[in-house]
Amino acid sequence: MAEDYVDLSGTTAADFAGDRNVVLIVDDTPDNLALLSTTLQAADYAVLVALNGEAALKCLARVTPDVVLMDAMMPGMDGFETCRQLKLDSRHVHLPVIFMTALTETEHVVQGFRVGGIDYVTKPVKPNEVCARIAAHVRRAKAQRYSDAVLGLDGRAALISASDGAIRWQNSLASSRLEHYAAHARGGTREAHGAHEAHQVPDRLPAALLNWFTTWIERGCDAQAVCEINTDGVRRTARVSGSPARGEWILILEEFDDAAQTGLLAAQFGLTSREAEVLLWLSRGKTNRDISEILNMAVRTVNKHLEHLFGKLHVETRSSAVALAVKAVNRH
Repeated sequence: MAEDYVDLSGTTAADFAGDRNVVLIVDDTPDNLALLSTTLQAADYAVLVALNGEAALKCLARVTPDVVLMDAMMPGMDGFETCRQLKLDSRHVHLPVIFMTALTETEHVVQGFRVGGIDYVTKPVKPNEVCARIAAHVRRAKAQRYSDAVLGLDGRAALISASDGAIRWQNSLASSRLEHYAAHARGGTREAHGAHEAHQVPDRLPAALLNWFTTWIERGCDAQAVCEINTDGVRRTARVSGSPARGEWILILEEFDDAAQTGLLAAQFGLTSREAEVLLWLSRGKTNRDISEILNMAVRTVNKHLEHLFGKLHVETRSSAVALAVKAVNRH
């Protein structure tokens, strides 16, 4: 436990990896702390308490809560200055700060919003009102995090999963690809199990993905881990792309039909099947040595194929060849 802030839930900052929402209360009045922490713990929040502004900033350097309940008037660094400073950290730009204040004059309310506060409650605080406001702002902040996290992912099969495999969000392409994993577990294809099943939106990760995902978490969330299965001649992979919130991760689902894409490149650019294979793996960021190991050929043979396909593509650099290959594959 840190000496300048107290964790009343019995949990240290390093332990906040579960699904409970975390509230940081910043107040120098013991009675307020006791009342609010008891109320919030009863509502299943994890509670951190900082006794002053400096302690709050030290706490925030270790963990980002879901909301901050901030006393406006404290000795030393007041709540307004504390809020202004915490908002300088990019991690806390969207962190909801609710001020607790007996100051209801317009200039103080305006000051709270000006430094980055999102709401305020007047003292003496009403616990039920505070809980309701916190719940509303936590929901809003979580929706904003989801929006930020999935921005630009519409072109890819993406979903957000909790640590237990519950799907919090998914786009339509991810829903479709998840069914392939489920069909693989059943020992068949999606079509073989009835068209009606294709329209069901899954609310949990299929077993093949869930087993990999939970193992990945247990092993410390190795960012390089990838799940791969092969069905119907198609390689299907899943990888973790980020974490929008504690206990939640973004998963990207990709499919690679190597045979079909090799044939497409061969037909489009007049390549031999071997040249097309080399170009396909080149477009996936592989080095010449990687390609030699994947295709079981000598590195010098890979170099020869590259010389030939560069001539057929009328390019001089790897990046130009990759650009043409990616454009051709993505168009189909």
